[in-house]
Amino acid sequence: MAIRGKITDNAPLGAQGWFKCGGAAERLFKPADQQDLQEILASWPGDCHVFGALSNTIIRDGGLPGLTVRLGREFAQIEVIPDHCVSVGAFALDANVAKVVADAGISGLEFLSGIPGTIGGALRMNAGCYGREIKDVLLFCEALSPDGALHKLTPHDMHLSYRHNDLPEGWIFLRAVLQGEQGDPEAIRRQLHDIKQKREESQPIREKTGGSTFANPSEAELDGAGLAAGTKVWQLIDRVGGRGLRVGGAQMSEKHCNFMINTGSATATDLERLGEEVRRRVREACGITLRWEIRRIGRGALQE
Repeated sequence: MAIRGKITDNAPLGAQGWFKCGGAAERLFKPADQQDLQEILASWPGDCHVFGALSNTIIRDGGLPGLTVRLGREFAQIEVIPDHCVSVGAFALDANVAKVVADAGISGLEFLSGIPGTIGGALRMNAGCYGREIKDVLLFCEALSPDGALHKLTPHDMHLSYRHNDLPEGWIFLRAVLQGEQGDPEAIRRQLHDIKQKREESQPIREKTGGSTFANPSEAELDGAGLAAGTKVWQLIDRVGGRGLRVGGAQMSEKHCNFMINTGSATATDLERLGEEVRRRVREACGITLRWEIRRIGRGALQE
């Protein structure tokens, strides 16, 4: 087997993520194209990890054993196709997709501009904001199973629900086709501007952060805990003194307390311990166990 992509041993993966901290990948592979990726998957004897922009991920300080795949620009194509659809590679940034379809006069995908990271990451967690999520616009996607086989999947196949996807961790998204509708480019651009302004006003987007830390509780969870319908996770964190809470160099943002930030000296362990302390406080005070939206993976102190 002739690998055409790049393999790097002991690659400083955590430092390349949006949190700018964490461990290294024992062996990092950046495939040249889909065939290159399929060939290494078919021949690799164990599991592998896969990442794109590392926007909502904590790489624990002990690093990642085995093979780690990181997709690059070869998987970032964005192509407008008939019937107000767009074909996008898994490494395409959500915000870039929103801009391209705006110029093409396709509406309904503006919410993507408010999601940090890539289309692959959005598929993995059924990301969403401002009342829409990926399952609302996804026609189908293509993904590789751990043995390198190619599969075409619909939202029904993946059982997409709020911030959840039923596919096992080892599957790798390659491409998605998203459905919009005809719209006015200027009106769409105004909406993108409004979303950007709202994010800048309410979220610490210029900090070393990874987006929302925890998912909002379900209505059933709120009802079971005797809390008002529609209560947001940031309100629960605020209630238990989480705003501005620090562990080492990690802090829950003062601006939006459901965002963790690296103030400059945080380790991955600091971030994870901070999140677990917030979860403990909310569980004990409110009776709700918060669900992480941030992906945490690798060897670290909390897992020993």
